[in-house]
Amino acid sequence: MDMHAILERLIAFDSVSHRSNLPLMHWVRDLLAAHGIAADLIPDATGEKANLLAVIGPRDVGGVVVSGHVDVVPVEGQVWTRPPFRLTQEAGRCYGRGTTDMKGFVACAIEAAIAAARRPLAAPFVLALSHDEEVGCRGVGTLIDRIAETLPPQRFALVGEPSSGRIAVGHKGKVALRTTCTGRAMHSSCAPLSLNAIHLGAAMLEVIRAEQVLAMAQGPFDADYEVPCSTLHVGRFDGGVQVNIVAETCVLDWEIRSLAGDVPEVRLARIEAEAAAVVAPLRANFAEAAIRTERLWSYPGLDTAPDDAVVGFLRSLTGDNGPVTKVAFGTEGGLFAERLGLPTAICGPGSMAQGHTPDEWVAVDELERCRAMLAALVARLEAGTPG
Repeated sequence: MDMHAILERLIAFDSVSHRSNLPLMHWVRDLLAAHGIAADLIPDATGEKANLLAVIGPRDVGGVVVSGHVDVVPVEGQVWTRPPFRLTQEAGRCYGRGTTDMKGFVACAIEAAIAAARRPLAAPFVLALSHDEEVGCRGVGTLIDRIAETLPPQRFALVGEPSSGRIAVGHKGKVALRTTCTGRAMHSSCAPLSLNAIHLGAAMLEVIRAEQVLAMAQGPFDADYEVPCSTLHVGRFDGGVQVNIVAETCVLDWEIRSLAGDVPEVRLARIEAEAAAVVAPLRANFAEAAIRTERLWSYPGLDTAPDDAVVGFLRSLTGDNGPVTKVAFGTEGGLFAERLGLPTAICGPGSMAQGHTPDEWVAVDELERCRAMLAALVARLEAGTPG
């Protein structure tokens, strides 16, 4: 089964993050088994999702972890001109949800793993497929734990997120947060006598915006990113029940995306101090007044040095001797680097400009370059230990 046939099957699985990915993972496991490859499924706490780990080659030496996620973002609310869960090939492009992000790479990686099983590898090809990347990189942890528990230290990690085939060495870290503002409910005819939680939410919004202005003015800065500073963003603002009731509660969901070396806790502490200053004078009349922030989830950034050995290794596979890049979006790469101590880089087909969009697509020639890169990886693993 070649890459195109594998991709066709992967796209047919509706593996949007809030759904079970077990049908897809069972199909991959069975395909690998048909080629003599034993794959472990690592279930999540619900039993509705799983990661997959397959080690091709010796298990007593370090090799290369080839990482991809199989969940995709929803298609609801988007206008597609092609069926999102059926692969369509037209004019040198493959269309379908996940073709770019990132089932195109996963299909190439599965094909390479099958090819590797036919070769006497001196170092392992470690296929690592995860769930729930699209909702904050929250599924890969048990996969990383299994690698740490069952394998010796590996040499490198290759994360195949879309980078237009360029070698990427960095992305920002992210903290997702929820702020709950509490006021006092009352009939709206007496609104001035009450405390509107939406007004507290608006004050909190201004505090967050002020911190963004500070980040843009004072940095730190990294010119390798299109937005060269850390960013703060409110993605959800929800308060009140109906117009004739003063809102008792208002909720803001927001995030901090931080450059390497810019500790998000410092910004969060400053924001919380400003929020406390908003509430303090209100407490005399409204004891319940509050602005409280909780951390929902987070993942670390990636900051691999441009001259790191993993970059040189990938250059030898791709022939790309141009400047390295950094990507604007988050990946699981920071977790592989932080928790396993693995030199990690990103290199995969497609551009995130096409990811998450209606009629998502990846160019066939980029898939072919990815296939060539992974074929070269298999040849290197056969020849000896990478690096």
